[in-house]
Amino acid sequence: MWSFIGMRRALLLLVLSTGIGMGVAYAQVQLRTLPANAKGAILGEPRPLPYVQLNRKVLQLAPGAVIYDQNNRSILQNALPAGAAIAYTTDMNGDVAHIYILTAQERAQLKSR
Repeated sequence: MWSFIGMRRALLLLVLSTGIGMGVAYAQVQLRTLPANAKGAILGEPRPLPYVQLNRKVLQLAPGAVIYDQNNRSILQNALPAGAAIAYTTDMNGDVAHIYILTAQERAQLKSR
């Protein structure tokens, strides 16, 4: 016969396994929308912080700039892959505020704008 503690553990295990499964399913279908004002570029050679090279032009990262990989996870500036296709936005000072490393589908979407 099930004891109260045994039933509680079984219920907790069921709830946790269902929640984890739902989180994985959500992560697989999650899509991101690029900002309407995003510009396309190709990353150049790595530069020391706070600079990035976009289309052979060296620009400064804004304070608090966020860089997203193809899975929409934030990454550090030193993890940027040289030669990657990206989209970026700038702030009111012209500094790079956001960088998005593009998937093949996003590259096609950005070209069609």
